[in-house]
Amino acid sequence: MTRAPSSITAREADEQVAGRAAYRAVIDRLSKASVDKHWEPYRDIPWDDPEYRVDPADPRWELPGVDKLGGHPWYRARTPETRAAIGLWRVATAMKIGLQFENLLKRGLLNYAYRLPNGSPEFRYVYHETIEEGHHGMMFQEFVNRTGMPIRGMPRPLSLVAQVAPLIPLISTELFFVFVLGGEDPIDHVQRKVLKDDRPHHPLEETIMRIHIAEEARHISFARHYLRNRVPRMPAYRRFMLGVAAPLILGVMARIMLAPPGAMIRHFRIPPNVVAEVYLRNPEARREIRDSVGKTRELCAELGLVNRFTRRLWRAMGIWAEPGTAGR
Repeated sequence: MTRAPSSITAREADEQVAGRAAYRAVIDRLSKASVDKHWEPYRDIPWDDPEYRVDPADPRWELPGVDKLGGHPWYRARTPETRAAIGLWRVATAMKIGLQFENLLKRGLLNYAYRLPNGSPEFRYVYHETIEEGHHGMMFQEFVNRTGMPIRGMPRPLSLVAQVAPLIPLISTELFFVFVLGGEDPIDHVQRKVLKDDRPHHPLEETIMRIHIAEEARHISFARHYLRNRVPRMPAYRRFMLGVAAPLILGVMARIMLAPPGAMIRHFRIPPNVVAEVYLRNPEARREIRDSVGKTRELCAELGLVNRFTRRLWRAMGIWAEPGTAGR
Protein backbone atom coordinates (compact mmCIF):
# COMPACT_ATOMS: atom_id res chain seq x y z
CA MET A 1 0.00 0.00 0.00
CA THR A 2 1.27 3.48 -0.88
CA ARG A 3 1.91 5.54 2.23
CA ALA A 4 -0.23 8.66 2.58
CA PRO A 5 1.57 11.99 2.24
CA SER A 6 2.91 13.08 5.62
CA SER A 7 2.47 16.81 5.06
CA ILE A 8 0.67 19.37 2.94
CA THR A 9 3.88 19.92 0.95
CA ALA A 10 4.20 16.23 0.19
CA ARG A 11 0.53 16.03 -0.81
CA GLU A 12 0.94 18.95 -3.22
CA ALA A 13 3.99 17.26 -4.74
CA ASP A 14 2.01 14.05 -5.23
CA GLU A 15 -0.76 15.98 -6.97
CA GLN A 16 1.73 17.67 -9.27
CA VAL A 17 3.29 14.32 -10.21
CA ALA A 18 -0.15 12.86 -10.87
CA GLY A 19 -1.10 15.88 -12.97
CA ARG A 20 2.10 15.69 -14.98
CA ALA A 21 1.65 11.95 -15.51
CA ALA A 22 -1.91 12.48 -16.78
CA TYR A 23 -0.74 15.30 -19.05
CA ARG A 24 2.06 13.15 -20.47
CA ALA A 25 -0.40 10.31 -21.08
CA VAL A 26 -2.54 12.67 -23.17
CA ILE A 27 0.46 13.81 -25.24
CA ASP A 28 1.54 10.20 -25.82
CA ARG A 29 -2.01 9.28 -26.88
CA LEU A 30 -2.15 12.17 -29.35
CA SER A 31 1.22 11.20 -30.82
CA LYS A 32 0.09 7.60 -31.24
CA ALA A 33 -3.14 8.77 -32.89
CA SER A 34 -1.11 10.77 -35.40
CA VAL A 35 0.71 7.57 -36.36
CA ASP A 36 -2.39 5.36 -36.42
CA LYS A 37 -4.76 7.70 -38.27
CA HIS A 38 -3.45 10.30 -40.68
CA TRP A 39 -3.91 11.28 -44.30
CA GLU A 40 -1.65 12.08 -47.24
CA PRO A 41 -3.21 14.75 -49.48
CA TYR A 42 -1.85 13.32 -52.75
CA ARG A 43 -2.60 9.73 -51.81
CA ASP A 44 -5.96 9.92 -50.06
CA ILE A 45 -7.72 12.59 -52.16
CA PRO A 46 -8.63 11.53 -55.74
CA TRP A 47 -7.88 14.91 -57.28
CA ASP A 48 -8.23 13.70 -60.87
CA ASP A 49 -11.45 11.76 -60.39
CA PRO A 50 -14.08 13.38 -62.69
CA GLU A 51 -16.45 13.57 -59.70
CA TYR A 52 -13.90 15.75 -57.90
CA ARG A 53 -13.44 18.23 -60.74
CA VAL A 54 -13.94 21.85 -59.70
CA ASP A 55 -16.56 23.50 -61.91
CA PRO A 56 -17.20 27.12 -60.81
CA ALA A 57 -20.81 26.83 -62.02
CA ASP A 58 -21.58 23.72 -59.96
CA PRO A 59 -24.66 24.57 -57.84
CA ARG A 60 -23.16 22.72 -54.89
CA TRP A 61 -20.85 25.69 -54.39
CA GLU A 62 -23.74 27.99 -53.51
CA LEU A 63 -23.35 29.57 -50.09
CA PRO A 64 -24.54 27.45 -47.15
CA GLY A 65 -26.88 28.71 -44.47
CA VAL A 66 -23.97 29.32 -42.09
CA ASP A 67 -22.97 32.22 -44.41
CA LYS A 68 -25.68 34.85 -43.99
CA LEU A 69 -25.13 36.29 -47.47
CA GLY A 70 -26.67 33.10 -48.89
CA GLY A 71 -30.17 34.09 -47.78
CA HIS A 72 -30.01 37.78 -48.74
CA PRO A 73 -32.32 38.96 -51.59
CA TRP A 74 -29.35 40.44 -53.46
CA TYR A 75 -27.60 37.05 -53.53
CA ARG A 76 -30.77 35.15 -54.40
CA ALA A 77 -31.33 37.50 -57.36
CA ARG A 78 -27.98 36.57 -58.97
CA THR A 79 -27.83 33.95 -61.71
CA PRO A 80 -27.14 30.37 -60.52
CA GLU A 81 -23.67 30.57 -62.08
CA THR A 82 -22.85 33.76 -60.16
CA ARG A 83 -24.19 32.36 -56.90
CA ALA A 84 -22.01 29.26 -57.36
CA ALA A 85 -18.94 31.36 -58.22
CA ILE A 86 -19.40 33.53 -55.11
CA GLY A 87 -19.67 30.42 -52.96
CA LEU A 88 -16.58 28.85 -54.50
CA TRP A 89 -14.62 32.08 -54.01
CA ARG A 90 -15.68 32.06 -50.34
CA VAL A 91 -14.54 28.45 -49.85
CA ALA A 92 -11.24 29.00 -51.66
CA THR A 93 -10.50 32.15 -49.64
CA ALA A 94 -11.17 30.31 -46.38
CA MET A 95 -8.69 27.64 -47.48
CA LYS A 96 -6.09 30.21 -48.53
CA ILE A 97 -6.35 32.03 -45.21
CA GLY A 98 -6.26 28.66 -43.47
CA LEU A 99 -2.99 27.65 -45.13
CA GLN A 100 -1.49 31.08 -44.38
CA PHE A 101 -2.45 30.75 -40.72
CA GLU A 102 -1.05 27.23 -40.61
CA ASN A 103 2.19 28.50 -42.15
CA LEU A 104 2.52 30.90 -39.21
CA LEU A 105 1.52 28.13 -36.82
CA LYS A 106 4.15 25.70 -38.15
CA ARG A 107 6.91 28.26 -37.79
CA GLY A 108 5.77 29.03 -34.25
CA LEU A 109 5.59 25.34 -33.34
CA LEU A 110 9.14 24.82 -34.57
CA ASN A 111 10.33 27.81 -32.54
CA TYR A 112 8.65 26.24 -29.52
CA ALA A 113 10.15 22.79 -30.22
CA TYR A 114 13.63 24.26 -30.77
CA ARG A 115 14.02 24.93 -27.05
CA LEU A 116 12.43 21.75 -25.68
CA PRO A 117 14.75 19.58 -23.58
CA ASN A 118 15.71 16.01 -24.38
CA GLY A 119 13.00 13.56 -23.42
CA SER A 120 10.19 16.07 -23.75
CA PRO A 121 6.98 14.31 -24.91
CA GLU A 122 5.85 17.57 -26.50
CA PHE A 123 8.73 17.44 -29.00
CA ARG A 124 7.46 14.35 -30.80
CA TYR A 125 3.84 15.53 -30.81
CA VAL A 126 4.74 19.01 -32.10
CA TYR A 127 6.57 17.44 -35.05
CA HIS A 128 3.56 15.22 -35.79
CA GLU A 129 1.37 18.31 -35.79
CA THR A 130 3.80 20.27 -37.96
CA ILE A 131 3.78 17.48 -40.56
CA GLU A 132 -0.03 17.32 -40.52
CA GLU A 133 -0.29 21.09 -40.91
CA GLY A 134 2.08 20.83 -43.87
CA HIS A 135 -0.28 18.32 -45.47
CA HIS A 136 -3.22 20.66 -44.83
CA GLY A 137 -1.38 23.50 -46.53
CA MET A 138 -0.74 21.32 -49.59
CA MET A 139 -4.36 20.22 -49.93
CA PHE A 140 -5.69 23.75 -49.36
CA GLN A 141 -3.34 25.22 -51.99
CA GLU A 142 -4.14 22.43 -54.46
CA PHE A 143 -7.83 23.22 -54.05
CA VAL A 144 -7.21 26.93 -54.61
CA ASN A 145 -5.14 26.17 -57.71
CA ARG A 146 -7.92 24.06 -59.19
CA THR A 147 -10.50 26.84 -58.85
CA GLY A 148 -8.55 29.02 -61.28
CA MET A 149 -9.63 32.06 -59.24
CA PRO A 150 -7.25 34.89 -58.23
CA ILE A 151 -7.47 34.09 -54.50
CA ARG A 152 -5.15 36.13 -52.29
CA GLY A 153 -6.13 35.23 -48.72
CA MET A 154 -5.18 37.68 -46.01
CA PRO A 155 -5.05 41.39 -46.92
CA ARG A 156 -1.43 42.42 -47.45
CA PRO A 157 -1.15 44.74 -44.38
CA LEU A 158 -2.55 42.01 -42.14
CA SER A 159 -0.22 39.44 -43.68
CA LEU A 160 2.78 41.65 -42.88
CA VAL A 161 1.70 42.14 -39.26
CA ALA A 162 1.04 38.40 -38.93
CA GLN A 163 4.74 37.62 -39.49
CA VAL A 164 5.21 38.43 -35.81
CA ALA A 165 3.11 35.41 -34.78
CA PRO A 166 5.88 32.75 -35.12
CA LEU A 167 7.96 34.75 -32.62
CA ILE A 168 5.29 34.60 -29.89
CA PRO A 169 6.60 31.28 -28.42
CA LEU A 170 9.91 33.02 -27.72
CA ILE A 171 7.99 35.39 -25.42
CA SER A 172 5.13 33.25 -24.08
CA THR A 173 4.19 29.74 -25.14
CA GLU A 174 0.85 30.13 -23.35
CA LEU A 175 0.02 33.19 -25.43
CA PHE A 176 1.03 31.31 -28.58
CA PHE A 177 -1.39 28.47 -27.90
CA VAL A 178 -4.20 30.96 -27.28
CA PHE A 179 -3.34 32.30 -30.75
CA VAL A 180 -3.44 28.73 -32.08
CA LEU A 181 -6.94 28.19 -30.69
CA GLY A 182 -7.99 31.59 -32.03
CA GLY A 183 -7.27 30.38 -35.56
CA GLU A 184 -8.31 26.74 -35.28
CA ASP A 185 -11.53 26.91 -33.25
CA PRO A 186 -13.50 29.28 -35.55
CA ILE A 187 -12.74 27.25 -38.69
CA ASP A 188 -13.49 23.98 -36.90
CA HIS A 189 -16.78 25.47 -35.67
CA VAL A 190 -17.86 26.52 -39.17
CA GLN A 191 -16.75 23.33 -40.92
CA ARG A 192 -18.66 21.15 -38.47
CA LYS A 193 -21.79 23.24 -39.00
CA VAL A 194 -21.45 23.03 -42.79
CA LEU A 195 -21.15 19.25 -42.72
CA LYS A 196 -24.22 18.96 -40.49
CA ASP A 197 -26.57 20.86 -42.83
CA ASP A 198 -28.92 19.05 -45.21
CA ARG A 199 -27.54 20.37 -48.48
CA PRO A 200 -25.40 18.32 -50.89
CA HIS A 201 -21.69 19.12 -50.74
CA HIS A 202 -19.08 18.92 -53.46
CA PRO A 203 -17.09 15.70 -52.74
CA LEU A 204 -13.73 17.48 -52.91
CA GLU A 205 -14.76 20.12 -50.38
CA GLU A 206 -16.32 17.50 -48.10
CA THR A 207 -13.26 15.24 -48.22
CA ILE A 208 -10.92 18.11 -47.39
CA MET A 209 -13.12 19.30 -44.53
CA ARG A 210 -13.43 15.83 -43.02
CA ILE A 211 -9.65 15.29 -43.11
CA HIS A 212 -9.08 18.73 -41.63
CA ILE A 213 -11.63 18.28 -38.83
CA ALA A 214 -10.24 14.85 -37.87
CA GLU A 215 -6.64 16.03 -37.58
CA GLU A 216 -7.43 19.46 -36.14
CA ALA A 217 -9.26 17.73 -33.28
CA ARG A 218 -5.84 16.50 -32.09
CA HIS A 219 -4.24 19.91 -32.56
CA ILE A 220 -6.99 21.64 -30.60
CA SER A 221 -6.81 19.00 -27.88
CA PHE A 222 -3.06 19.51 -27.49
CA ALA A 223 -3.40 23.29 -27.21
CA ARG A 224 -6.16 22.98 -24.62
CA HIS A 225 -4.27 20.43 -22.51
CA TYR A 226 -1.09 22.47 -22.76
CA LEU A 227 -2.88 25.52 -21.39
CA ARG A 228 -4.55 23.48 -18.64
CA ASN A 229 -1.13 22.19 -17.63
CA ARG A 230 0.74 25.50 -17.78
CA VAL A 231 -1.59 28.38 -16.92
CA PRO A 232 -2.32 27.38 -13.29
CA ARG A 233 1.46 27.38 -12.63
CA MET A 234 2.05 30.83 -14.11
CA PRO A 235 2.85 33.76 -11.78
CA ALA A 236 -0.22 35.89 -11.04
CA TYR A 237 0.99 38.87 -13.06
CA ARG A 238 1.56 36.71 -16.15
CA ARG A 239 -1.87 35.11 -15.80
CA PHE A 240 -3.36 38.60 -15.64
CA MET A 241 -1.51 39.66 -18.81
CA LEU A 242 -2.64 36.48 -20.58
CA GLY A 243 -6.21 37.16 -19.45
CA VAL A 244 -6.02 40.63 -21.02
CA ALA A 245 -4.46 39.41 -24.25
CA ALA A 246 -6.77 36.41 -24.80
CA PRO A 247 -10.01 38.25 -25.72
CA LEU A 248 -8.10 40.68 -27.95
CA ILE A 249 -6.43 37.86 -29.88
CA LEU A 250 -9.56 35.72 -30.10
CA GLY A 251 -11.78 38.60 -31.20
CA VAL A 252 -9.40 39.58 -34.00
CA MET A 253 -8.72 35.99 -35.10
CA ALA A 254 -12.41 35.05 -35.27
CA ARG A 255 -13.10 37.99 -37.56
CA ILE A 256 -10.13 37.20 -39.78
CA MET A 257 -11.32 33.62 -40.18
CA LEU A 258 -15.03 34.37 -40.68
CA ALA A 259 -15.18 37.80 -42.32
CA PRO A 260 -16.13 38.07 -46.02
CA PRO A 261 -13.06 38.56 -48.23
CA GLY A 262 -12.73 42.09 -49.55
CA ALA A 263 -11.52 40.84 -52.94
CA MET A 264 -14.73 38.82 -53.32
CA ILE A 265 -16.86 41.85 -52.47
CA ARG A 266 -15.06 43.93 -55.07
CA HIS A 267 -14.95 41.22 -57.75
CA PHE A 268 -18.69 40.52 -57.60
CA ARG A 269 -19.60 44.15 -56.87
CA ILE A 270 -21.54 43.32 -53.73
CA PRO A 271 -23.15 46.61 -52.63
CA PRO A 272 -21.87 48.13 -49.37
CA ASN A 273 -25.36 48.19 -47.88
CA VAL A 274 -25.69 44.43 -48.49
CA VAL A 275 -22.34 43.77 -46.78
CA ALA A 276 -23.44 45.93 -43.84
CA GLU A 277 -26.82 44.20 -43.55
CA VAL A 278 -25.37 40.71 -43.76
CA TYR A 279 -22.12 40.94 -41.82
CA LEU A 280 -21.96 44.18 -39.82
CA ARG A 281 -25.46 44.89 -38.52
CA ASN A 282 -26.75 41.33 -38.52
CA PRO A 283 -27.21 39.90 -34.97
CA GLU A 284 -26.89 36.37 -36.40
CA ALA A 285 -23.48 37.16 -37.90
CA ARG A 286 -22.31 38.65 -34.60
CA ARG A 287 -23.56 35.57 -32.75
CA GLU A 288 -21.67 33.33 -35.19
CA ILE A 289 -18.42 35.12 -34.36
CA ARG A 290 -19.18 34.90 -30.63
CA ASP A 291 -20.07 31.21 -30.78
CA SER A 292 -17.03 30.32 -32.88
CA VAL A 293 -14.76 30.95 -29.88
CA GLY A 294 -17.18 29.50 -27.32
CA LYS A 295 -15.03 26.52 -26.35
CA THR A 296 -11.92 28.66 -25.91
CA ARG A 297 -13.91 31.22 -23.93
CA GLU A 298 -15.07 28.45 -21.57
CA LEU A 299 -11.48 27.22 -21.25
CA CYS A 300 -10.27 30.71 -20.34
CA ALA A 301 -12.98 30.97 -17.68
CA GLU A 302 -12.02 27.54 -16.34
CA LEU A 303 -8.38 28.65 -16.06
CA GLY A 304 -9.28 31.81 -14.14
CA LEU A 305 -8.42 34.18 -16.99
CA VAL A 306 -11.85 35.83 -16.91
CA ASN A 307 -12.58 38.35 -14.17
CA ARG A 308 -14.56 41.57 -13.85
CA PHE A 309 -11.94 43.53 -15.76
CA THR A 310 -11.18 41.09 -18.58
CA ARG A 311 -14.88 40.30 -19.03
CA ARG A 312 -15.26 43.88 -20.25
CA LEU A 313 -12.67 43.18 -22.94
CA TRP A 314 -14.56 40.05 -24.04
CA ARG A 315 -17.71 42.18 -24.34
CA ALA A 316 -15.87 44.98 -26.15
CA MET A 317 -14.57 42.45 -28.69
CA GLY A 318 -18.11 41.10 -29.19
CA ILE A 319 -17.23 37.56 -28.11
CA TRP A 320 -18.66 37.30 -24.59
CA ALA A 321 -21.57 35.06 -23.67
CA GLU A 322 -22.66 33.96 -20.25
CA PRO A 323 -21.88 30.31 -19.52
CA GLY A 324 -24.50 27.98 -20.96
CA THR A 325 -25.92 30.53 -23.43
CA ALA A 326 -23.74 29.84 -26.51
CA GLY A 327 -25.75 29.06 -29.61
CA ARG A 328 -29.02 30.39 -28.24
